[in-house]
Amino acid sequence: MGRDKRTTACLRVFRRLSGYDGLLRYVDLAIILVYLCGITLFGARFRHGQKNLRDYFLGGRTAPWWAISLSIVSAETSTLTIIGTPPLAFSGNLGFLQIVFGYLLARVVISALLLPHYFRGEMFTAYELMRRRFGERTRKVTASIFLVTRALAEGVRVFAISIVIFIILEDFYTRFQLSPNTGEIVSIVLIVVLTLFYTFEGGMTAVIWTDVVQMSLYVLGAVASFIVILGQIPGGWGHVKEVAGAAGKFTIFDFRFAPTMDFFSRTYSFWAGVAGGCFLTTATHGTDQLMVQRLLSARDERQSRAALLGSWVVIFIQFVLFLMIGVLLFVYYGDQHLTAPAQKDRIYPEFVWHNLPVGLAGLIIAAILAAAMANLSAALNSLASTTVVDFLRGRARGVSEATSVKQARMWTIVWGMVLLTIAIAARHSSSVLVAGLTIGSIPMGALLGVFLLGVLTRRTRETAAICGVIAGLGAILYIHFYTPIAWTWYVLIGTAVTFGTGLVVSLFHGTEAESGHAES
Repeated sequence: MGRDKRTTACLRVFRRLSGYDGLLRYVDLAIILVYLCGITLFGARFRHGQKNLRDYFLGGRTAPWWAISLSIVSAETSTLTIIGTPPLAFSGNLGFLQIVFGYLLARVVISALLLPHYFRGEMFTAYELMRRRFGERTRKVTASIFLVTRALAEGVRVFAISIVIFIILEDFYTRFQLSPNTGEIVSIVLIVVLTLFYTFEGGMTAVIWTDVVQMSLYVLGAVASFIVILGQIPGGWGHVKEVAGAAGKFTIFDFRFAPTMDFFSRTYSFWAGVAGGCFLTTATHGTDQLMVQRLLSARDERQSRAALLGSWVVIFIQFVLFLMIGVLLFVYYGDQHLTAPAQKDRIYPEFVWHNLPVGLAGLIIAAILAAAMANLSAALNSLASTTVVDFLRGRARGVSEATSVKQARMWTIVWGMVLLTIAIAARHSSSVLVAGLTIGSIPMGALLGVFLLGVLTRRTRETAAICGVIAGLGAILYIHFYTPIAWTWYVLIGTAVTFGTGLVVSLFHGTEAESGHAES
């Protein structure tokens, strides 16, 4: 045993002196660079056939349901999810799954309430439904909320890339005495530019099929990580069960209920999870152009519904996998008496880069970056589609298809620069996953509330709908800044306030004709 330890120590010294470890790192870096270049060229090849906005923003409605389903999962998943989910189990337990159960209920609600409206005629954005039901002002209000909040939330997601890149290039920065801040900015710019290139070229078709490739890669990478981490824990799964079970790591449900502020401030309880997860996903998948654009890309309503419901199975398995990686890391850190990094989001990528075999580490880091690129490409395309269709009237009479596609490509570039700026400015978040979910949850209640007013009521008109949106946004901003209520309740409360205010205001306005156009 003593000889083995001395041999291992000598090998370690030899590697450091000879630069052997550095050589292996270059192999991993080469794998990452080859992947980044390969996926960029793969996405760009879909430029052919992009003749009109239907092709550019909806992929010509030719993608099969299963590809759209995987693309939905990929759009839900970002670097935030991959590096932010394991720390939830590392520091807590599996309680986050309570939110995932709410995701399923939301998909049923969307299938029943919203999908039928989206497939009446041809729509390119979710906010065209608001124009049909209420009028142009409501369309612009809801589209504006989407543009602002999606840009902010996506900027935080793009920032998460810098955490991963910093871990990869940390030794490089130290050796050449370079500023980590400079390295972070360069890494963000690189990912944004590469993603922007293939999104600009290939449109929605490129987004969907690169999503399929990248989602497959990061899930396989997570499975490989799970196997390798488990292999490094003496005693294997039996030991993990014993240690993690005693620490309460396998706890999922928290059924405690009380009408107190303490109850509403708990983020991961059964009631907050199911209600919050349901309302959040109904809002994001039913009213947010990032997701609705995928649903609209299906050949028909039936395929769109299959894609939406099928995506839940994958998302559930995915979250279980990432949370279990967090449990394994908890046991590993405890057994090795290691101190966890202050920024918990570093735990998973740091372990991958420093402990996994050469080649596999590069592949898994490439997988994490793949998730970032998939989410970013989806955001760029949805932001551009909303800008062109809902504000520039890209589908108006007198505007040629060629001009509309040029506008779409130009605004893809503009939004790429906006997200790049936000990402660089957002590099000081404590938890990227919570930050992203919180920002995304603030406006979603107002959007869902006004959409429900549109599909569930007939008396409500445009003024009442806009008043509801203003009230819903105001209520959630107050709650966020002045109360301890958890973000999981934001969408439910915002929806209730928006819907209720709209109904009350409509009582005073009666059924007076306004500038909006009632849905026939």
